Amino acid sequence: MWFFCRVTIAFPSPDSPSLSRLFLSRYSEIFKKENMDFRIVIDSREKEPYTFACEVLKAKLDAGDYSVHGFEQQVAVERKSLSDFVGTVIHDYDRFARELEKLSAMDAACIVVEADLNAVLCNKHTDSLRAVSPQSLLGAATYIGIKYKVPVFWCGSRPAAVRFTDAFLRSYIREISSKGDLCHE
Repeated sequence: MWFFCRVTIAFPSPDSPSLSRLFLSRYSEIFKKENMDFRIVIDSREKEPYTFACEVLKAKLDAGDYSVHGFEQQVAVERKSLSDFVGTVIHDYDRFARELEKLSAMDAACIVVEADLNAVLCNKHTDSLRAVSPQSLLGAATYIGIKYKVPVFWCGSRPAAVRFTDAFLRSYIREISSKGDLCHE
């Protein structure tokens, strides 16, 4: 028997002064010390790019849709709407597997899906799930995490996925800076 639980992550509004102060206080010292700016790189082929509160650059990324300037080969986030995730894992898996191989070679990479897993499992996204059962989609997501070591995060919505992507990229920089590995290629 399978049991599923729903995880809800509460994020402050991106306009929240407390969120800005939190990020500035935690990360600005890292970047000041290393004399660098935190800039997110958005893949130039991304059709619906996220909007971030920091400086962004557009460039062709070898893997993923988002990375950090200077660390494009070490960290990436692949963004998927629910319909895109379904289409990719069901109809275009061979191409996606090549992308997953590149992502798995990185220090940190993940896939963010702009959908709520509980809603998917309860079959509430019937338009996006016409070609696949919810259980098959869950199986594909867990398979990707196990085989490629690239976790799939069900963020619930596009705004939550934006915040998660920002936090993921910043956390990577914070982690490597704490180890003294903060240097550009």
